[in-house]
Amino acid sequence: MSDLLKSTCEPCRGGIPPLEDPAIAELLREVPGWRVVEVDGVKRLEREFRFDSFRAAVGFAVQAGMVAEREDHHPDLHVGWGKVRVEIWTHAISGLHRNDFILAAKVSAIEPKPRPS
Repeated sequence: MSDLLKSTCEPCRGGIPPLEDPAIAELLREVPGWRVVEVDGVKRLEREFRFDSFRAAVGFAVQAGMVAEREDHHPDLHVGWGKVRVEIWTHAISGLHRNDFILAAKVSAIEPKPRPS
């Protein structure tokens, strides 16, 4: 995941094809816990993060939003009690771009570590 963490999202205005399955599979190995889903024919990255309270989930969503702002690449965040589902795709190309994997890696990096028992 380190190469993705060191990268920054580059502006994508469209006009290029989305990543194909072999490239997606290769990049997916670099973002454990994420999966590819297809919604209305558009491939997206998705992951659900679990927390022990609503407050923790909201705090994570805020941190993910700040990362997204820095990268100028904005996911859909779905916040509920104890969970945040993150969906990432590049709207301009109706599919997945390397930027999506960069953002996924950076969002994963802010995930709080489990508390010791």
